[in-house]
Amino acid sequence: MYNIIERYLHELKKEDVQNFAIKNDVYLSEEELTFTYQFVKKNWQILLGNPNSFNFAKYKDHFSEENYQKIDRLIKLYLRKYQAFL
Repeated sequence: MYNIIERYLHELKKEDVQNFAIKNDVYLSEEELTFTYQFVKKNWQILLGNPNSFNFAKYKDHFSEENYQKIDRLIKLYLRKYQAFL
């Protein structure tokens, strides 16, 4: 499973992040999109290795209040849904 995720994230493009966000009713500014894309590309291994230690509140200043709330809900939803597989 880890290798599949690694290959996917190696090929991940900024547009993929944007499309995922839009699909989930999150409309990121260019700055928010760039931050999110770079963060995921740089930190995905740490996040998957210990998802419970991730504190999204530390990154609140990088997002509008509306986007922060929506992304926070998405993170919690996906953790509940997929945590058993991590």
